[in-house]
Amino acid sequence: MPVDIFGYIYAAAVAAGGIAGYLKAGSTTSLGAGLIFGGLAGLGAYRTSKDSKDVWLMIGVSASLGMMMGWRFYGLKKFMPSGMVALLSLGMFAKSVSGMLTNETKNR
Repeated sequence: MPVDIFGYIYAAAVAAGGIAGYLKAGSTTSLGAGLIFGGLAGLGAYRTSKDSKDVWLMIGVSASLGMMMGWRFYGLKKFMPSGMVALLSLGMFAKSVSGMLTNETKNR
């Protein structure tokens, strides 16, 4: 099985964004959310690396984070950080769903 490099990069970016939010603005909410979602995304990348059919955690994390940050971007009209995270989440969601659909067609 190939390693889900994009999943791990996504997880690291989410966690790093939470840490940066804490360091820049003192936001413990950003720190907590970044570490929780980053950790879940890292676990999702690990599970996808072990079994390419096991994409459900990554789909859930990227969809949830994408919707939350997309809503914040819509309200605030500031690309950083909410627009960037929403865009990364959308890309990760598309990659995960694409991988799931590819696996389904291989099994037929």
